[in-house]
Amino acid sequence: MPREYVRRAPRIPVTPGAAAEHHGSMSLSTDVRAAHPHHRHGWWWKTLLVGFLLWVVTIVVTITTLNTNLVPTIILLGSFLVPFTVVLFVIERVTGTVSTMQLIVAFFVGGILGVLGASLLEANLQQDALVYIVVGFVEEFVKGVLLLFVGWRVRPKTARQGALLGATVGAGFAAFESAGYAFNAAITARGIDLVSLLQTEVVRAVLSPVGHVLWTSILGAVLFGAARGRDRFRWSWAPVVAYVGVSLLHGLWDSNSTISTLLAFVVTGTPFSAARNGVVPASIAGVATTLYVIGLAIVSAVGVVVLVTVLRRHRRLDRSANALAGWPAPWSSSSPSGDGWDGTPPPHVPR
Repeated sequence: MPREYVRRAPRIPVTPGAAAEHHGSMSLSTDVRAAHPHHRHGWWWKTLLVGFLLWVVTIVVTITTLNTNLVPTIILLGSFLVPFTVVLFVIERVTGTVSTMQLIVAFFVGGILGVLGASLLEANLQQDALVYIVVGFVEEFVKGVLLLFVGWRVRPKTARQGALLGATVGAGFAAFESAGYAFNAAITARGIDLVSLLQTEVVRAVLSPVGHVLWTSILGAVLFGAARGRDRFRWSWAPVVAYVGVSLLHGLWDSNSTISTLLAFVVTGTPFSAARNGVVPASIAGVATTLYVIGLAIVSAVGVVVLVTVLRRHRRLDRSANALAGWPAPWSSSSPSGDGWDGTPPPHVPR
């Protein structure tokens, strides 16, 4: 990395979106500094690879020695590995006044407070057809409040920053929630069910990036994008709409198992009375599983499309605002860091 870029990068206070509104009278604060040098070491995928190997080795040793003391290690590695690599991915890309310590705190404290808050709010929910939708609204509300708290002093507030911080909060929630599910899967009346534990961890690890991480990223992108580069959040209907949208996606995700099972009965023409004690007949189990996977894919695809659309929309708005103010485009493919900043300071900023 050129020495010139390393020396100049911390002095760049880019506040896209606010340029057009304050053009001609805006005094750029030199307090807004890049907190990260944006070295692209790729630690996230290296950590994912090493962590996966450690997880496999721990499983093999546990099976070989029958040492149940290693079960908590399996639970922690399997539940936290993918979410924590999300945090490392964010650390390598986030800009502005966000420090690495803030991201770590958002992951751990946000995750713990998230599951605690959701548990308290969901304690008295009735098990009915709408319970999954209610759970979606409750958990996304808790994560949204935590995201507001974590991002209150973050500058500049942009859609991209919000998406990255939202991913961090969502990853923390997913990690602690997955650990709870893995623990419940392992404890049975017959003792520790290692197979059920591993199946639960694998499924939740694979799905976590398109679950809690994705939903909170969407909410964060819209929430921070509404601030349009300002130092404070501002009221807008867009975050409310985003909250309702991600809550519904969350509810559809959680209820997908029930929906796919009902559709399997309808598609195959099997009467509902064929189910015994809530167990799906073996004749339609394969169809139900296929529909379940398709349902998850559809919900995930909708979420990804929404997130990409939000980020692209705000990127266009930022480009238009900077062009109107006479600033260089902050999102450039020639960025030394690869994050969209080309290293050129705006006008009147000391080099």
